[in-house]
Amino acid sequence: MKLVAYKYNGVATYGVLSGSQIIEADASMLARYPDIRAVLDAQALPELSASVAGKAATLALSDVELLPPVGNPRKIFCVGLNYKSHVAETKRPDAAHPAIFVRFADSLTADGAPMRFPGAKSAMFDYEGELAVVIGKTGNDIAEADAFDHIAGYACFNDGTVRDWQRHTHQWTPGKNFAGTGVFGPALVTADEIADITQSQLTTRLNGEIVQQAPISDLIFTLPVIIAYLSSFTTLYPGDIIATGTPGGVGDRRDPPAYMKAGDVVEVEISGIGHLRNTVHVI
Repeated sequence: MKLVAYKYNGVATYGVLSGSQIIEADASMLARYPDIRAVLDAQALPELSASVAGKAATLALSDVELLPPVGNPRKIFCVGLNYKSHVAETKRPDAAHPAIFVRFADSLTADGAPMRFPGAKSAMFDYEGELAVVIGKTGNDIAEADAFDHIAGYACFNDGTVRDWQRHTHQWTPGKNFAGTGVFGPALVTADEIADITQSQLTTRLNGEIVQQAPISDLIFTLPVIIAYLSSFTTLYPGDIIATGTPGGVGDRRDPPAYMKAGDVVEVEISGIGHLRNTVHVI
């Protein structure tokens, strides 16, 4: 399934994407599970699947306002420096452990929404196309061999970054958490839809030009390694988001640097997962 959260007639709800149409979650599902995180918390993906089986789509995707598929995650983890091409362009040494930082839920927006550039505070707004993993089952000390059992699904992610604020200290949190700078979506594609996520290709485009491209198999720390590491020091819960890192080609490391500006259109596409498209708005 491809799960989408959206607003229609001013009401936030969710459903299942079928091509360019949406099969709406029915009243019974919504009464028990008011949002996608509630579905994941209850391990109710099979129930949702059964509830939409054989039903016709009733809404056009173009008629709704998409929201992040999980808008209320307990935790959002991001992995830095996780593609060799990105490590090389930053001239950093290889690391023994994943570089982990956090984002907050209000730093994220959805496919099609404005990507908010805090232009009054910086001129250095950059893109980072990434694969997002969404956790589907609670776990501590998850073995690498069991990691995929804890994945609900996947989405596209743009880890929009305010570079000068990222560099205020060795902690990257300020540069990663301005409101509406990150993008998550367009849908949560359930793990059973993807035979081998490492065979998917990630592509980022800025104004139609490819600026990043790499297979997911190029990750330095694989999904099982990341999940095992995170769960060794904190509990992972259904709906938690893990942005797994960006490949080389970020604007900050180009010569001259190529930061985003008002009106730019940035896209993140992952084969088999989806396609984000957002326009940069200065606030």
